[in-house]
Amino acid sequence: MDLKGSPANHTITLMDQIITFELSPYEWSQNLLCIALHDKLVLGTVRFPEESENDGFKWQQLKDIHHECLPRCVAFAPETSLVVIPKVVILATASSDNKIRIFKTDLDDNKKNDTVQILKGHRSQVNHVSWDPDGEFLASCSDDKTCQLWECAEGYKKGPTFEFESAVMVSKWHPEEPGHLLIAEKSGALYIYNVRAKTSILTVQTDTNPLTHMDWSLNNSSYVAAMATGIMYLWDLQNSNWPMETNAMHNECGHVVKFSPRSDNIVASIGRPNATLKVMHLKNKLPQIESKLIIYGGLCWHYQLPYVVAASDTKLNFWKIAF
Repeated sequence: MDLKGSPANHTITLMDQIITFELSPYEWSQNLLCIALHDKLVLGTVRFPEESENDGFKWQQLKDIHHECLPRCVAFAPETSLVVIPKVVILATASSDNKIRIFKTDLDDNKKNDTVQILKGHRSQVNHVSWDPDGEFLASCSDDKTCQLWECAEGYKKGPTFEFESAVMVSKWHPEEPGHLLIAEKSGALYIYNVRAKTSILTVQTDTNPLTHMDWSLNNSSYVAAMATGIMYLWDLQNSNWPMETNAMHNECGHVVKFSPRSDNIVASIGRPNATLKVMHLKNKLPQIESKLIIYGGLCWHYQLPYVVAASDTKLNFWKIAF
């Protein structure tokens, strides 16, 4: 089965189904890619035609890391850098055994410097992990109705725990809002917490549920988007607690929604029926990209270049977006 709709500009093909993936969201490792398969993490770099006049698109696989159970989510730590010697790669995974794993590697073939640390504390499925941009905390969200913070400088010991009325689906930090964490639960409620004071400072709510994902715009910290039952809700938190816009992006269920890091007017989402990728400009309401995928396996934007990336079965597809 081929992709239908907008054709991808570039594609990477692997031997096994892609469960999830992550492009590094940091300047010093922005071309670093982690692809999670059923039992391993594949680390490599991608290069784009825009970065060199002489080279086209290039994927270089650097290292495979064994993962003893199914990974559900992958996130790079802010210390990750490919411009230092030795290289530093730190990432966290949420796994099917309800545990979190912290992997550290210098990408060398010699595995003596590779480590893995397992964090236990959740009683049910872990849905998401996210790093504080300052490197102080790792947040994990779980079906056990908690968002758990882990203190990075203290060997990832347990920090504050935030409890909710339903499963916690996703959390998001913002580089311009230090110490603040946006947390979304399945019931449709979103909270911004001051993690040091352990208090909620703002709450908004979707009028449908279940909520499956949300995002916090890097370009405008007042903009928050959430996906619930295929409807995208968009808030401008400076002006109102009510959504300034709702948009029926998908007829059935939405899997994910993410702002472009280059613009708060462009969002990407994937949802059912099937697994359909849509990239929408919020001002003119016209989809720039629409493509049917085979199986949903994650969604990312490149840190700097105008690319959105989505996994479809064994393929990782890159679409160039016009801004």
